[in-house]
Amino acid sequence: MNDFNPMNWQSFKSTLLENPDKVLQFQYAEGQFVDTSYHITEIKQAPIVSVDCGGVMNNWTEIIVQLWEPLVTETERAMKVSKALSIINLVEKSLPLNPLGVVKIEFGNSKFDTRQMYPGEFLTDGDIFTVNLVPDFTQCKALTRNSSCGTAKPDTASSCCGPVNAETITVSADTRVVQQEKEALELVGTEDSSCCTPGGGCC
Repeated sequence: MNDFNPMNWQSFKSTLLENPDKVLQFQYAEGQFVDTSYHITEIKQAPIVSVDCGGVMNNWTEIIVQLWEPLVTETERAMKVSKALSIINLVEKSLPLNPLGVVKIEFGNSKFDTRQMYPGEFLTDGDIFTVNLVPDFTQCKALTRNSSCGTAKPDTASSCCGPVNAETITVSADTRVVQQEKEALELVGTEDSSCCTPGGGCC
């Protein structure tokens, strides 16, 4: 399981405010930096609502800063942090950004498919302030709750693949009646893997 803790907007902005006179660079892969002529083209605020494989609803907000490289290098030095902050201030006049929103940096070029990454390490070298970007990742929220996914723990009620109580559901529509039987989930285990029966509600 990934132990990385994404940074929130308040922390990200505070870090920039501490380094206004430094030159702002972004490293998107080992030894690969966003071109010095990059633009901050937009800042997006995205409220996310999801239901995970355990049937639990989750919600959070993401603040996405989009970077764009022009086709031709326009300058040998990247923008200063102060200029990035002026763009942020302009955005926040129209769109108040959630201080607890998870920060992501969106970037891509002809050699790097566009993706959203997390700000990771912040490095200072002279007047250069570099934000190392960390790839986004998938996760199973059931596992983060100490539940199981793919194999059931008999004593874990919140397991996303736990037993489903037997019941009969009757649905009426256009004078037709559909009956659906839900049987207790049976797990078939092998030495290497476990799986759930069809229709058992397993992810």
